[in-house]
Amino acid sequence: MTRQGHRIFVDELRRFAAGHADPRVTAVAERCAAPLRVAVGGRRGVGRRTVARALDLAGPAHGISVTAGATGTADLDVYVTAEVVKPEDTQAIAAATRPVLAVLNKADLAGSRCAELSALVAAPMEPMSGLLAVAAADGLDGELWAALRALAADPGGATCLDGSFAGFLAADLTVPPALRLRLLDTLDLLGTALGIAAARRGATPAQVRALLRRVSGVDAVLARLSVLGAEVRYQRVLRAVAELEALAVGDEGIHRFLCCDDAVLARMAAAVDAAAAAGPDPGADPAAHLAHAVRWQRYGRGPVSALHRECGADIARGSLRLWSRAGGSLPGESD
Repeated sequence: MTRQGHRIFVDELRRFAAGHADPRVTAVAERCAAPLRVAVGGRRGVGRRTVARALDLAGPAHGISVTAGATGTADLDVYVTAEVVKPEDTQAIAAATRPVLAVLNKADLAGSRCAELSALVAAPMEPMSGLLAVAAADGLDGELWAALRALAADPGGATCLDGSFAGFLAADLTVPPALRLRLLDTLDLLGTALGIAAARRGATPAQVRALLRRVSGVDAVLARLSVLGAEVRYQRVLRAVAELEALAVGDEGIHRFLCCDDAVLARMAAAVDAAAAAGPDPGADPAAHLAHAVRWQRYGRGPVSALHRECGADIARGSLRLWSRAGGSLPGESD
């Protein structure tokens, strides 16, 4: 599975709704397709607003939106912190009532340091540079792009980046200090150095934006949020199915849709994501699908939550459908 189970189900439901006369079916599809709502928090001075803007700009393509105003309607929490975690950070994360992802707003502090901080706050954590992510999404205006190219052409343009703002601003360069300050405000030292190096290699503005986005870490944050939101999305699938089952009482077309292979397998894909387990390989030996169905049927009958019982049932149902489609035989039967 590709952790796109919810999207697979939504696409199938939208296709069905497009050819169905009842507007209530379309309404069900739209509710199921609603983006994950993320509330961004954190103490003052850690770049909370910048991270929120970065996620707001990049999130829609991943089915994620940032809530504005009251956060009570959010599905997930993002808690922004810096490289020094304070007691108020750990307390706020521990008090969260929704799945929470901690974001270390400094993309060059990855690896072991991020893992240490994740253990300290007892929550998953991803590094990210909000500044670089926003710059990648918004792009650089003509003045900033010209400044990067001028610094790339200046013999001292690369050597002046000694790790301090003061050194960069005080250096004897063709680009005025005020414009260099704008670069730092937009890209920080890391982004400015990357931009100069890329411009020196002849990169286009689009290529620089792609580089900034890759280094920013925003896509890893969005991917982790999608994983954390898998249960929320699966709950939406279950609600959509329940609403459709009610409508199907007087509509044979809805009943056929709910029972068709595509809908059953889409529900299975969403359930696999929610259960954080690997789905069956569509090209596997048919016997593997049968074993998978048995495994997940047993899982759903075990000491698990109601949601995960539904996961087990949907995965078992979908695996049986794949087994049947592949012409599988029962154990002991000859082909």
